[in-house]
Amino acid sequence: MAHILDDYAVLSPLRYKNNWLKIAIVTFGLLVGVSSFSPLVPFLIAICMSFATIYFGKIPASFYLRILGAPAGFVLVSAVIIAFFFGEGAKLFSFDVLGFTLGVSQAGLDMALLVLARTLGGMSCLFFLSLTTPMIELFSVLKATRLPDSFLEIAMMMYRYIFVFLDVAIGVRYAQSVRLGYKDFRTSFRSMVMLGTNLFIRSWEQGEKIFVSMNARCYDGKLIILEEKRPVKFPEAILTLVYFTLVILTFYFTRGASVL
Repeated sequence: MAHILDDYAVLSPLRYKNNWLKIAIVTFGLLVGVSSFSPLVPFLIAICMSFATIYFGKIPASFYLRILGAPAGFVLVSAVIIAFFFGEGAKLFSFDVLGFTLGVSQAGLDMALLVLARTLGGMSCLFFLSLTTPMIELFSVLKATRLPDSFLEIAMMMYRYIFVFLDVAIGVRYAQSVRLGYKDFRTSFRSMVMLGTNLFIRSWEQGEKIFVSMNARCYDGKLIILEEKRPVKFPEAILTLVYFTLVILTFYFTRGASVL
């Protein structure tokens, strides 16, 4: 999934927009979303970020909804549990299960909606960034923040080796599958053990090959990261300002709402 996300980020038209502006939009959405006590604000952030990702980022709606469905399903289950087991006061409705009375109060329902909204808002912001900005460009932004070079190099190598492991694992598993290595539970368990063993050995060998290729390209212990200058255009600044204003106004008019 990480490889697919990065592929979409490379092809997205928003890739060529200012990275600092995108990070500011995402940071603003995350901070305001978790600071609001009304679910309206994070829901608004989720709608705006999803629209920007699909419409401006040219991300297929079916793919976006599919990746958003995983965290949404998880938090939906959590929200149902919160609604039934948290909050005090009069019950909006209740029923008996095996001699126990389960019910939902207004406070519990408000808290469940707030958790659901905050999660969707935060995930929409993160997906906006990951689907419109390739990882290598995020590393260039981190380098501009004057982080230690060793930290960035370790992070870049870790990111690169994720795909080394994936390529090796996919190749070995495919070879096992065509040889009926997963025809039953016992065979599948044995194949998984062999996959883990071969994955370590093959990944080590692949890592050595990458190190040799880097040395052949005059690697001197420092990875050069180039950052392209992309000034913020006037329409982008106006659209961002409108988004910020809309969210702040919604936050202001719902600031009295509380789930506690």
